[in-house]
Amino acid sequence: MTPRQKRRMAGVLLVVLAVSTASALALSAFSENLMYFYGPSQLAQGEAPGERIIRLGGLVEEGSLQHNDTDLTVQFSITDTAHSIPVQYVGLLPDLFREGQGVVTHGRMGNDGIFRAERVLARHDENYMAPEVADALKAVGYEEHLGDRVY
Repeated sequence: MTPRQKRRMAGVLLVVLAVSTASALALSAFSENLMYFYGPSQLAQGEAPGERIIRLGGLVEEGSLQHNDTDLTVQFSITDTAHSIPVQYVGLLPDLFREGQGVVTHGRMGNDGIFRAERVLARHDENYMAPEVADALKAVGYEEHLGDRVY
């Protein structure tokens, strides 16, 4: 090999190494930022990782909503009719949040069995339910509650 060919080969190897490193870093960052959806039954069975932020969705259980009088802490339960998970949230709830309606929360499951929500998302009208929530309800055989909702 001539010196010119050696420099060219080194350049090509350097580019391949740089692209491989950049791809590995991008995939690593992407996998760390994935937010998986779980239903209450899956959390009750211990399928969700405790240290990662996840999405928990289901129906706000009737009679479970409790407001703290001194601050913005709210507690409620999310159910898929088979299992219920207690949720604690600090902040203002969306205007469309109510008991018996579909909701998706983002947060972490605590060691004490309480889901600590960082964000609460409610449906945008009475005919909509998040697809993940509808699928979680179908998985436990509660399709009659879905009616003609759009998802």
